[in-house]
Amino acid sequence: MTRQQKRDPNVSRRTLVQGLAVTAAAGATGIGSALAQNAAPVGPPTTITSPPRDFSPRGAPTTYFWDPDVIAVDPSFNDLAQPNTSIKRLYTGLLWAEGPAWSSQGRYLLWSDIPNNRQMRWSEDDGHVSVFRAPSNNSNGNSFDFQGRQLSCEHLTRRVTRYEHDGTATVLADSYNGKRLNSPNDIVAHPDGSYWFTDPPYGGQLYEGEPDAASGPSNPAGKLNPRIGQPAGFVPGKRELPTNCYRIDPSGRVDLVVTEDQVPDPNGLCFSPDYKKLYVVSTGKGPGDSGPGGKGDVFVFDVGTDNKLSNGKRFSDFMIDGVKCGPDGIRCDVNGNVWCSSNAGRAVGYSGVTVWSPDGKLLGRIRLPEVCGNITFGGPKRNRLFMAASQSLYAVYLATQGAGPG
Repeated sequence: MTRQQKRDPNVSRRTLVQGLAVTAAAGATGIGSALAQNAAPVGPPTTITSPPRDFSPRGAPTTYFWDPDVIAVDPSFNDLAQPNTSIKRLYTGLLWAEGPAWSSQGRYLLWSDIPNNRQMRWSEDDGHVSVFRAPSNNSNGNSFDFQGRQLSCEHLTRRVTRYEHDGTATVLADSYNGKRLNSPNDIVAHPDGSYWFTDPPYGGQLYEGEPDAASGPSNPAGKLNPRIGQPAGFVPGKRELPTNCYRIDPSGRVDLVVTEDQVPDPNGLCFSPDYKKLYVVSTGKGPGDSGPGGKGDVFVFDVGTDNKLSNGKRFSDFMIDGVKCGPDGIRCDVNGNVWCSSNAGRAVGYSGVTVWSPDGKLLGRIRLPEVCGNITFGGPKRNRLFMAASQSLYAVYLATQGAGPG
């Protein structure tokens, strides 16, 4: 059978497989509605696909030409998904996986295990996983700039750090207008040498950082001791700033680019391939957050030649089949399509990744058995999507490439 016959819009193998899967799911007890993608299940089932699927290296390989958990909502998604490959779980045993970033020079994937206060590394040559940096100051988002230098957002120290080629570390930003940052979350590099990052309050909790000093927003009664578990001389801070988005100029100046009123609780962010648009994820309220609070939407802005943003609007509310697929990490491919991690809570079958056209049309989904916190494109050809999902790291090959470094 030729590739064209396989993609016959009338009787394609993908259509046949999906039709059989939906028919089988409709007859399954307990999880039929979730598999049919009509509504969230009453209680979380133990698996997405039926029969149960083992994603580990010990699990049986998929026998499908198209992975059953890579779902084309719009036919155009077939040009982005890669046939004859499957989702792989590369590693598990984490507490909360976040901030995946691809080093093109080192050919490895770096990501954060925030509560364990470490960064992990997966090597492309042999699949070996090791601890890359510990302690990591409870780092969250990571990226690489156009010179191949690692960028990290640190919850504990409330700062953005760049690791130089000679092994030294440079603090790029830890304050704005004399006030300490909250807990930088995600960061992207711009070709002009600047760095753009978000600053929500999620690091102000015991699990992913440290609470405020006594009377601070995340520790108003002062019953929590933020110094426990920290080295001697550690000085806890208090939240002083709204949840904003900033730009670090090549000169070192930090500029406010998106206010809390425009995008409350900003989280993931990315540029379009031509750097003329900026996407910013708005998530829910953090500890002690008295601001408006995000609603799990994504906003998009036009980026001017003067680095000013304009025409801000909601890109999508991420409601799919009546299920809120809460966004977090976000990336664009070379065609400008938007790939976003999905945290659907107990709506098993909707966590993973959602894929959207530049116009905000849902194109497809990638289902994972865990909520997904962040994603990035990587691999030697940048055609593999890496997904940091709760306790595990997953990957799947695609028929497109990611835009930009990191």
